[in-house]
Amino acid sequence: MKKQILFLLMTVISLSCFSQITYDKGYFINNENQKVDCFIKNHQWRSNPEKFEYKLTEGGEIKKETIKSVKEFGIDGMYQFVRRTVDMDKSTSVINNLTYFEEPRYEEEELFLRVLVRGEYTLYQYSKGGFKRYFFGKNDSDIKQLVFKMYREDGKIKENKEFHHQLWDHLKCPSIGRSTITKVRYIKDDLSNFFVTYNECKNIDFVDFSKEGKRDFFNLNVRPRYNYSSLMIKNATGNETIDINFDYQSGFSIGLEAEFIFPFNRNKWAFIIEPTYQTFNAETNFYVENSYEKNITAKVEYTSVEATLGIRHYMFLNENSKFFVNGSYGFDIYSKSNIEFPLNFTLRTFEIEAIGNLAIGGGYKFKDKYSAEFRYHVNRNALGDDTWNSELRTFSFILGYTLF
Repeated sequence: MKKQILFLLMTVISLSCFSQITYDKGYFINNENQKVDCFIKNHQWRSNPEKFEYKLTEGGEIKKETIKSVKEFGIDGMYQFVRRTVDMDKSTSVINNLTYFEEPRYEEEELFLRVLVRGEYTLYQYSKGGFKRYFFGKNDSDIKQLVFKMYREDGKIKENKEFHHQLWDHLKCPSIGRSTITKVRYIKDDLSNFFVTYNECKNIDFVDFSKEGKRDFFNLNVRPRYNYSSLMIKNATGNETIDINFDYQSGFSIGLEAEFIFPFNRNKWAFIIEPTYQTFNAETNFYVENSYEKNITAKVEYTSVEATLGIRHYMFLNENSKFFVNGSYGFDIYSKSNIEFPLNFTLRTFEIEAIGNLAIGGGYKFKDKYSAEFRYHVNRNALGDDTWNSELRTFSFILGYTLF
């Protein structure tokens, strides 16, 4: 089973190599104050960038710009970065390396600051790894750092929360009291929510970029499907040569898929769990040399609930459309099935065992709501018996509808 799971992961990773990263619609403003509309490579920046890649058209040549040549750039409705020279305190928050003084020590830096909330007062963020600093300024000028600093004093760890005083002094509004400000922590969500509250209190137009990328990380999908299955069994030892071939039979089944989106790499990877109800019923005639019966009828009745575990990779075309590939491993958690046929006046009966199998699929999803997928289930030994060879194979066409 370990080899099969490894094969599954390698298959999906190999297929994903054919994917392309989407360039999202955006713009940049150069040093000559010229605004250039373009398509910017979206890295969902964890750290503030110093450069970016773009195309003038969706199919155009890839170009690069740096902080030296660009004053501002952004992706529509998602990100905005502005070049500013600011004084920034670089004091560490690592407990073992804390300083013994309360006051920040500033160094001048030229940075692309990320805009979190733009309004009369704008909130900015600088992030590099675990190091984070927040800045604010009125009408996009005179940008200052919001000060928070951990330090040691008399053997104790203390905190300089000057940013509370800065918020109280500059962002006053009747509905915002001191108790509201003292509850604000020096983190992105708290500060962003406070700046939104201030702009709403003052009835000022603002743009909130802080919620970018916060998507649903869980989807529940109903997935009816059309199956096209065949079964072949053949004895490997014994006096009689038995070769039974149940030709392809069509049938319908339904599954309920839980999809967990991983919150990294632009939400392009997902883990899927899908129980599926399915059936396979068929009859066929076969001939066995030296048997009393000359035209033997074999029947198969197979009903199961199969659980599928898998990895899915999305390839975005635009905001409404995306392709996906997935690899999965399925095994029966409930089955009621058998194969039977008479031979030399004896009814032979075999049970179909709950043996796992790999599957590879690919499809298309529209508006994160509707999907279609083709899936191939790799051959598996349905009898689980060394004296018999058996192959159960299935092709599926699956439709999907996302409930939430």
